[in-house]
Amino acid sequence: MSTPIESVRGMRDVLPDEYRTLARVRHQLTATLTSYGYAWLDLPIVEYRDLYLRKVGEELAGKLYEFTVSGRELALRPEWTASVLRAYVTHLHEQPLPLRLAYTGPVFRYERPQRRTYRQFTQLGVELIGAPAPRADAEVIALACAGLEAIGIADYRITLGHIGVVRQLLTQLGLEERTQGILIWNLERLRTKGVAALRERLDELHISRPDDAALLAGMDDEHASRLLLHTMQEIEVSLSLGTRPPAEIVQRLVRKLRRGDPLPRIERALDLLVRLTALHGHPATVLPQVIALLEQEDLHTPALAELQALLGTLAEHRIDPARLTLDFGMGRGLHYYTGMIFELYDNEGYQLCGGGRYDDLVLALGGRQAVPAVGFSYGLERLVSELPAAVPAAPPHLLVIPVASEDYAYALEVAQHARHVGYIAYVELRERGVAANLREAARRGITAVALVGSEERSTASLLWRDLARREEQRLSLTSIPPAAVSRLPPEEA
Repeated sequence: MSTPIESVRGMRDVLPDEYRTLARVRHQLTATLTSYGYAWLDLPIVEYRDLYLRKVGEELAGKLYEFTVSGRELALRPEWTASVLRAYVTHLHEQPLPLRLAYTGPVFRYERPQRRTYRQFTQLGVELIGAPAPRADAEVIALACAGLEAIGIADYRITLGHIGVVRQLLTQLGLEERTQGILIWNLERLRTKGVAALRERLDELHISRPDDAALLAGMDDEHASRLLLHTMQEIEVSLSLGTRPPAEIVQRLVRKLRRGDPLPRIERALDLLVRLTALHGHPATVLPQVIALLEQEDLHTPALAELQALLGTLAEHRIDPARLTLDFGMGRGLHYYTGMIFELYDNEGYQLCGGGRYDDLVLALGGRQAVPAVGFSYGLERLVSELPAAVPAAPPHLLVIPVASEDYAYALEVAQHARHVGYIAYVELRERGVAANLREAARRGITAVALVGSEERSTASLLWRDLARREEQRLSLTSIPPAAVSRLPPEEA
């Protein structure tokens, strides 16, 4: 006897009852997003791998399902934003802005399966292209909240961060762009593992101290100058050019190398980030603390005013301020974010939704100019796990039983009439007796059966038997009672 074939580890078989729940939640979310003016599109599951290597970040890039076909390096879609912006650059860049786009479909990430986390799952979300902060940011956050409430999740909280605040502060500290990026992309590491882990990461990437500056570590300028002069003389490097004496040339070189050492600036940045990421909580409490910290460090950032404006705009959307938490240690792991970032959590701390602003992504993907953009996505399976376990009511089922073979064509006509008034209707195919079919219908929980024979064919009628009420009546073909439960949309039924 052969062994049953199992599904791939980390992938899930979605069986009929769960599929009905997923379809109903997807339908409710789709209706909500559509009511805000978002137009739907669908895109390929397979993209060129380079699309995701440009801006998604090393953490997500390490989870790609990637492969090569006929010399083309491809990957399964790990998230939607890069694909949607690629489609915008290719097909939609001449559309009037702002452009509101929505999507839903599977994504794939090779990561360790755990509770509520799968290697294939469904994202459903939006991208708002061509609208600046803070109003566009507030719209997508309010829309994300409206979607949760539409499916019955009322107990959630909102965590806000802002990559722009952190990046502008690091720029003022004189850090190179690559160093800024590494610090920002590792904010989660700083928060969860401490500053030592972040220093270790910088050392791995040779960011903390370049090789030439490292040669002078632990020496004062006089000692370093003597060593450098002696080394250059030993290898017969001529220092006789110009009017300056060799000792003065070497001293100037040492000072230049000292200025190239980023370590003091990095240490100041690490100290600032440790203090900044420790500030998280309600905006009314955290914002004054952040302002005081920046005044103490003689730093300023226009992005903080943008964040304050966003909080005011969220109030205009009637977002309950008690739901809000500011967290400057949130990074979200994706390299394309440039401004506001946010996540929605349930009361157990599971993330239901996340997104943010990415004003540079259009340009990075080949657009002619930078275009402001912001968006978010839900994890559909994660949302369904938040809902009550009860399976939603399905449309009633009707079994049409032809008494004899010559009644089959008329039975098909009866089934079609029943579908028009909301039933899931099917015709008995195995040519079994009426009694056997009635027993099977009761066992399967079918709502009603319609018996059709020669008399019913001749009078355009049917014998309707309600199995729950144990009632039977003769009906005309056009008087089948409407189904009590409406259908799902055709594409989701």
